[in-house]
Amino acid sequence: MNKLKRVTLLLAVLFSTIGCDQATKSMAQTHLAPSEPLSFLNGIVRLQYAENSGAFLSLGAGLPGTAQHWVFTVTVAVVLSGILLFALRESLNAPATVLVALALFLGGGLGNLIDRLTNDGRVIDFMHIGIGNLRTGIFNVADMALMTGVALLLLYSFRTRASNATDETNGA
Repeated sequence: MNKLKRVTLLLAVLFSTIGCDQATKSMAQTHLAPSEPLSFLNGIVRLQYAENSGAFLSLGAGLPGTAQHWVFTVTVAVVLSGILLFALRESLNAPATVLVALALFLGGGLGNLIDRLTNDGRVIDFMHIGIGNLRTGIFNVADMALMTGVALLLLYSFRTRASNATDETNGA
């Protein structure tokens, strides 16, 4: 795959992730905020509006506002900028799986960063999955993209290590 196709893949996944995240958050704000939670599949899937001032599972929500701003907005913006530069630089050599994983991670991070910048430091969440009292925290499309990107990178890493180990064993 040539460089233009690689960068196009990276940017297409990145922007579509951000677009889907922001569109679903807008719908959640419009349709879920003023209503009671919606329940599907006998309560396994719930859609309910929530605003999270913390990070994953509301970690850091109890921090003072200034600390939240520096940790969840400024630091995240700097880290995401670095990852974007890395992804663009590595787009020449990285496998497509890695490019997609980085784009999903960046798209999720940027989707939540956009929320923090436009929603007074809070992120809109609206999905809640589980059975009975065993439930996830409330999350959004950006969170799913972040987790999928991390999972893809881990799977690729494990697969590459296993392949390299096999090659070394066969070559010895």
